[in-house]
Amino acid sequence: METRELRYFVAVAEELHFGRAAQRLGIAQPPLSRAIGRLERRLGATLLERGSRGVALTGAGSVLLREARAALDSVEAAERRTRRAALASAGRPAVVLAAKAGASGELLAKLLDAYAAEPGAVAVDVVLCGPGEQAQVLRDGRADVALLHRPFDDTAGFDAEDLHTEGQVAILPAGHPLGVRPHLRLAEVTGLPDLPLPRWPRPDGTFPDGPGPQVRDHTQLTQLIALGRACAVVPESGRTGLREDLTAVPVLDAPRVTTVIAWPPHSRSTAVAGLVRAATGL
Repeated sequence: METRELRYFVAVAEELHFGRAAQRLGIAQPPLSRAIGRLERRLGATLLERGSRGVALTGAGSVLLREARAALDSVEAAERRTRRAALASAGRPAVVLAAKAGASGELLAKLLDAYAAEPGAVAVDVVLCGPGEQAQVLRDGRADVALLHRPFDDTAGFDAEDLHTEGQVAILPAGHPLGVRPHLRLAEVTGLPDLPLPRWPRPDGTFPDGPGPQVRDHTQLTQLIALGRACAVVPESGRTGLREDLTAVPVLDAPRVTTVIAWPPHSRSTAVAGLVRAATGL
């Protein structure tokens, strides 16, 4: 299979509409339909069910969608990492570190300082991501290494080292009645009708159903909590540098969160090795 065919199939599988997929790809619909038909014949499998109400994935199509996304991510990752290697050979070495915006700030600062003291340290470009984005940024090659948080982030397919584990706290507006409690239970926080939990975007950009406000970044979240429109449950390190109009209360039964440093298993980058060494030595 060619990468072009995989891109065509992924577009149709995600749009579930040949016209929209063709528009997204910048091609006419007839050649797109013919390309998908040729792919199905070559594989000996029906990938898409065509009907008057639209297009639906078959079981085989769902498998190919998952595998095609992974394959295209690998191709893009190879291209991006090769370009960075070329820059390094030209005397402009750098390593890209992905981290979640608003999380692990103190750890990140210590890590960067520790790595800067390493012999042969190169420039570190820090990419701050929205929730759950770091793993994808690492998979598709936009980053060389990332700080991930289990159980929220998927570390499958990466090499990883645990850095530290912590509990979680509820972030509430200052002055809220629960803010004076020494601790809370998760059911108490999730059951607040006046302060619903926020809804973060899925990988495809859509939001889950629910009463909470749609939130895309840490700044939006803290502003909404301060306005009394939401609350949040975050790792305990999230209380560092907390605004004066917010308060944090430990949540005893919330899942503990482990921060890990992760990198592709095939990496031979000395800069990545240096970052990992600095992180595990903190």
